[in-house]
Amino acid sequence: MGMNESEFLAAAERTLDEIEAAVEACNADIDTTRTGNVLTLELDDGSKIIVNSQTPTRQLWIAAKSGGYHFEWSEGAWRDTRDSSELFAALSRLVSAQGGLAVLLRAG
Repeated sequence: MGMNESEFLAAAERTLDEIEAAVEACNADIDTTRTGNVLTLELDDGSKIIVNSQTPTRQLWIAAKSGGYHFEWSEGAWRDTRDSSELFAALSRLVSAQGGLAVLLRAG
């Protein structure tokens, strides 16, 4: 059973907050900018990774240099619709690969 719209909006908001906090906590040189449901991570080299919520599909989307990734709520976590990887693990890999530094982001 999927989430209704208000449950999704609350979960997405909470997750964007957690990503922002995780980026701050990792002490890497990454700037975060939040505008509504769009969170931009600007890496040291000026490249960006964008995380945003997609209410119609009840998904969180990540846009990185390596491509676009879609996550939906499944088994108690946001999971990639292609390979079922967990959001924070996937985001850690993407930030590390794109930024050229090892970054581990953890949910609050």
